[in-house]
Amino acid sequence: MKKLVTLNEYNGKIRPDWCPACGNFAQLSAIKNVLVELAIEPENVAVISGIGCSSNLPEFIHAYGFHGLHGRLIPVASGVKWANRKLTVIGYGGDGDGFFEGTQHFYHTAKRNVDITYIVSDNQIFGLTTGQASPTSEIGFISKTTPDGNIEKPVNPLAFALAAGATFVARSFSGDPKHLQEVIKRGILHKGFSFIDVFSPCVTFNKTNTYDYFRKRVYKYTAENPEDFEQAYRAAHEWGDKIPIGIFYQKKESTYEDMDPVISSSEVPIAARPYRKLDPEDYAEFL
Repeated sequence: MKKLVTLNEYNGKIRPDWCPACGNFAQLSAIKNVLVELAIEPENVAVISGIGCSSNLPEFIHAYGFHGLHGRLIPVASGVKWANRKLTVIGYGGDGDGFFEGTQHFYHTAKRNVDITYIVSDNQIFGLTTGQASPTSEIGFISKTTPDGNIEKPVNPLAFALAAGATFVARSFSGDPKHLQEVIKRGILHKGFSFIDVFSPCVTFNKTNTYDYFRKRVYKYTAENPEDFEQAYRAAHEWGDKIPIGIFYQKKESTYEDMDPVISSSEVPIAARPYRKLDPEDYAEFL
């Protein structure tokens, strides 16, 4: 029988210092609620982040955590999972962190189907550095770096994740906590690389993509066949007056951990396996 896990066990010692009404609050709450619902103990969870407002999250949740470099959270999360595949590993960062500096890591980890859940708090700006245009900012978006309007076509996170080979691709909205919690739950339960893009309004620096902006546009999307790649890819490109949120794609495939001979050679995680001390002769031979 699993131990009863309470929400209090996941409350961090440091109080969140995000701006009031920031979308990150809903995501922090959803993550904690899901972990409690699934009865996963804090000692079996690792939360890895990069750099940005959202990336302070590991400080606000009582679990293993690592606050890494800008765009580099995914390789760290992968390493944690490979060292101890028993852990529930959650990567958490912003759109700038994930779709600018971290693009190549995102691609290769999705392709490898590493069993981690990667949640992106997508506020369509660089929030920590006070409001510059980000990879998901729309054309015409006015910011400190684009005073005459953004001229770059925004990246499509869902299409990118699908093309990279992610086996779980979803989107949610911080303004819909119930939907957000269910999507995160499904992502954590999925065995493989789970990508969840979350519309997370920045109430301080982004006056365009607000809660009202998304509430008027988002609708619940349900895939007829979650394994239909072409259907998911078409839905991922729907944008404008109607924007779908939900689970776009989910397929069961072997994970990197299943296929790697060292990781899969034993039920005992690498981090818990005994190691052999090398003799001086071994060092000499090695050198």
